[in-house]
Amino acid sequence: MDEKRAQLRKNKAIAGALMAGAAVLFVFARLHKGGGWEWLAAFSEAAMVGALADWFAVVALFRHPLGIPIPHTAIIPGKKNAIADNLAQFVHDKFLAADALIPKLRALNPAEHICAYLLSKHNADWLARGISRALGESMEFLEDERVSRVLKAALSDRVEKFDLAGTAGMLIDTLRKDNRHQAVLDDLLNRLAKWIATEEAQLTMANFIDNWLETEYPLLSKFLPNRDQFAKGAGEKIAKKANEIIQEINDDPQHQLRSKFDVSVAEFSFKLKNDPVLRDGIEGIKRQAVDNVQLSQYAQALIGDLKSWLSGDLNKPQSSVQQKISELATGFGGVLSRNRQLKESINEHLETMVLKYAGAMQAGITKHISGTVKQWEDAAFVDEIELSIGSDLQFIRMNGTLVGGMIGLLLHGISLLLK
Repeated sequence: MDEKRAQLRKNKAIAGALMAGAAVLFVFARLHKGGGWEWLAAFSEAAMVGALADWFAVVALFRHPLGIPIPHTAIIPGKKNAIADNLAQFVHDKFLAADALIPKLRALNPAEHICAYLLSKHNADWLARGISRALGESMEFLEDERVSRVLKAALSDRVEKFDLAGTAGMLIDTLRKDNRHQAVLDDLLNRLAKWIATEEAQLTMANFIDNWLETEYPLLSKFLPNRDQFAKGAGEKIAKKANEIIQEINDDPQHQLRSKFDVSVAEFSFKLKNDPVLRDGIEGIKRQAVDNVQLSQYAQALIGDLKSWLSGDLNKPQSSVQQKISELATGFGGVLSRNRQLKESINEHLETMVLKYAGAMQAGITKHISGTVKQWEDAAFVDEIELSIGSDLQFIRMNGTLVGGMIGLLLHGISLLLK
């Protein structure tokens, strides 16, 4: 800014000196008569007129010449609001319009630039440091007691308003679409079949049968030969039969158990959303969990430990979190470099975002530009523009002085020829 101001003063001084020089030459030439003095007088007179005319034109852009409110002077401050609106509209139409942004975005190929940026370890480390610094500052912000109180109150309010039963019902309905809940049943049955097939499960069933016989039929158990072998065999037979039933269910999409399971799931989902007794019970469990002091203290202790560990790690010269973030960034860059479809997807999503938000950005940014310019003081507005283009405008004055002088010589020559 100081350099621009110094340059403006320098060019003004040169232009002013040329105008003053023309005036001195004019006076000096008029004191003499004949010969070359007539040519000098013609040159200096026209140069002085040209200099004065261009001085008036340049000054009239920014202020009233000599402070006199001549019409159509001080153009820039007088048109400040119009300039603000036109500038905002120009940015709106030429820079922020979707039809202008999309071709530039496609030519830029953002995904390729992201890929190249992340593949550089220096850039990945710099990004990791920035994210780590943001995490550290966020931790300090969250540890502020005032912020903590607000967050706890907001969280409690959200939990209180959260419809746990209804949400669970909608989740179950989502699972029931396209019979996805049957896939859950299949997984449960397969896991049960695998467990039953293990020696551990069969031994557990054998022990259960043996204990059952001893408890319910103690007399029979005393006279039963090879009781251990009997219990083991019974356990194996039960496991075999259970696996047969499970296999039968897996092989039959219309099995009776599947139909009953479907009905039970539908009924449970309906009750979750409509049965006041069940809903009140679930809400009671939710409130007990939220109000449980020990659970709250345990959660706070976990969060505190996490904060302490994270803060301590981020303050280390070789932070493991920072290193992991850097590795993730570089790894993502590598994946992106090898996957053309992923690049295309990123570029397409960016284009979609531009198309979606370009309108809102146009309105907001253009309004901001127009409003900001209109709020400037006239003097500050004029000073800003004069610093930007004033130095170049002084060359108009310089050129006007010299060109005016040359025209004066030309006209003097023509007048001599016409005599």
